[in-house]
Order: sequence, then structure tokens, then C-alpha cells
Amino acid sequence: MNLAERFTRVRTDSERFCEPLEKEDYSLQAMADTSPPKWHLAHTTWFFETFILKPYAADYRPFHPAYEVLFNSYYNGIGDQHPRPERGLLSRPVLEDVLAYREHVDAWVGELLASGHPELETITRLVELGTHHEQQHQELFFTDIKYSLSRNPLYPAYSNGALAPGASRPLGWREHAGGQVDVGHTESGFCFDNELPAHAVLLTPFALADRLVTNAEYQAFVEDGGYQRPELWLSDGWRTVGERGWEAPLYWVHSGDGWQEYTLYGLCPLDPARPVSHVSGYEADAYARWAGLRLPTEFEWEALAAATELAGQFVESGRLHPDASHGEADWQLHGGLWEWTSSAYGPYPGYQPAAGAVGEYNGKFMANQLVLRGGSCVTSRSQMRSSYRNFFYPPDRWQFTGIRLAKWL
Repeated sequence: MNLAERFTRVRTDSERFCEPLEKEDYSLQAMADTSPPKWHLAHTTWFFETFILKPYAADYRPFHPAYEVLFNSYYNGIGDQHPRPERGLLSRPVLEDVLAYREHVDAWVGELLASGHPELETITRLVELGTHHEQQHQELFFTDIKYSLSRNPLYPAYSNGALAPGASRPLGWREHAGGQVDVGHTESGFCFDNELPAHAVLLTPFALADRLVTNAEYQAFVEDGGYQRPELWLSDGWRTVGERGWEAPLYWVHSGDGWQEYTLYGLCPLDPARPVSHVSGYEADAYARWAGLRLPTEFEWEALAAATELAGQFVESGRLHPDASHGEADWQLHGGLWEWTSSAYGPYPGYQPAAGAVGEYNGKFMANQLVLRGGSCVTSRSQMRSSYRNFFYPPDRWQFTGIRLAKWL
């Protein structure tokens, strides 16, 4: 599809994913790391207005001048931002106003793409970035609404669907001889700037597990006192366990009938064969130590993913996915969960962020975070590539994150 069609599809998808919500759900924000659905709808629109319409559409006037502050996420080069922890307090603008904002901006972007503007090449590059930015927010929509709904003791479901049962099998290994390998984006399609420039790295021979760690395997860690054994944890991780009272993965709920798991379909019995999900980088590392193994580096993950399929397991139904026409089989390469690595998130040799405020997109976050690879059941299929680098802080676990083990040979 051409860029205009892609723009329309992505923008339509964001609103389609909100259709199961009640109106009261649009302002939910259960913690500072999450954002309300209404804010996601407005911020992605702000991106197109701020970086495309204001500088390149000569006759454009902002839809509402206050939106520049209300829906700016972290772009200091643009100006002030409404405090992130208080996004859930924005009862106004009402949902209808946000949807009107989207319609207004969409019409202007469509006209600009068809205008023959002298800087159309730059505009199209920014529109493409904006669509991928919105797809990232679609993923955040699912992770954020799941967390916010989970804080309700009624455990409401986002969807009336059902989880597919897991299909566990013995753990196997995919070996790699190591040596010099090329990493980073080398294809002609879109990538984010943190995937560049491609470069060579030297790897020691290693192996990665051919599937993710399951609920049953992680439950054995829990029952072996994994959360009470400081020798298994990084220092910061052990402190976090104590401060936050962790005893199990984020959405595990213990009852008289054993463990249950909160999902986007509501509260379900814990399926021992499904991959364990919503674990932090600290928990992933502690489990790997308990198992006598380790987490992969991001370059090990990329090198083996580029060379062979890493068979995984789907986590939540593909109907939730932005590319809902694709079935579960399309996701086996990446396992259905973002996979923690042991690699610190930093720049590649020769990395250069884009000029101006749009350059704040990735580069300024290259500190104190870990790289995750692969993608999850709520990641857009068009963003699934071996070079894609996601990043979160080690304590974070509201994302769809899992564990793939590694070992040296």
C-alpha cells in the first residue's frame, strides 16, 4: 500500500482498537508509566500536527493552542508538557473533541501528501515515522489498558475472546558458532534511528533456547523460594523485590484454587504451558541464574534470529494485534513476547540522532535501560524485524515481556 493508504489504515486502527472500551475507560491511568486511551489518541495526532502540519502546511492553524502542552509527551525542544502522572486527570477535552482533532489533522495530512509540496520528500519521511510512532502507541494502548483494568477488583475484560491453550514441549537449543557478525538494519524498508548504523560485532560461540520459559517452569522458581533468595538477584533487583513486595509475575493472582492470571480476556486459570509473561528484567535475570543459565545479549539474539527461526508461543489472541488479518503462525519467529536481553541500551558506533526536536525520539533515552528484542502479541507485524531495539528500565513489567534463556558453548 502507498503511504497515504498506510496513514489512513494506521489512524483507523487506533480508533478501532478502542471500540471495546466503555466511555469511562478512556481516561484510566492506574500508574505514572501508563497513559489513558484518550491521551494516546490525542498525542499521536499531536505528533502529525507538530512535526508536519505546523512547519509545512502554510495555511494551517492549530486545532487548539493548549493541545501543544497537553499532548506533548517528552519533546523538550517543543516546549512544556502536562505532567505525565496527571494525564488521567484530563477529563477535558472530552472524547468527542479528541476524535474531532484526529479527523481535522487527518484531513490536513491527506491534503499535504497530495499537494506536490516542494519539501514532499521530507514530509513523507516524517509521515512514515509518524505512522510507526502511532503503531508503537497502539502497542502501549494494549499494555496500558490491561494494567489499568487489572487494578479493578472486578477484573474486567477488554475483550470477550479467549486465550488459546499453550503447547509446551521440551526445551531445545539453537547453536551459533560465533565469530564476526553484522548487526543493525541493512534492508531498504523503514527502521528507527537506534537500529543504525549497521556494524560488525564479535561473538563467542553460544546457544539460545528454542522457546520461551513457561508458566510451569517459572512457577517452580517461585515455589523454590526464588523471591526470597538474595543470591539469585542483582543488587538493584533484590532491593526492588523488597520495596515492591514482589512474589510472582505481575498478573498472577493466588486464590484457594491456585494461581490465576489476569489477561485482556479477564481472569483465567494459569496455563502451565503458556510462556510466562509480564516479568521484569530483574526477574528474568534471577530466573536465568536459578536455572544455571543466563539471558542473551541483544547481538546474540539478533544474529541467531537472522540465521534461523526461534520457535515461540503466542501469548494473547491475534485478534488483539494491529495486523489482525495475520494468524498466530506469523509470530513464531519472535515468540509472542518482548524478550529481555542483558544488553544496556546505548548508541551504535557512529549513531547520529535526527536534527531538531524529532531527534529526541530515541537518543536521549540511551541510559539506565535494557534492550528487549523480538516483539509481542500486541506489536504491529510491520515492525517485526530482527534489528528492532525496544528498551525499558529493568523494574518494568507491565509490558508483554518474557524470558528466553542463553548459554555459552
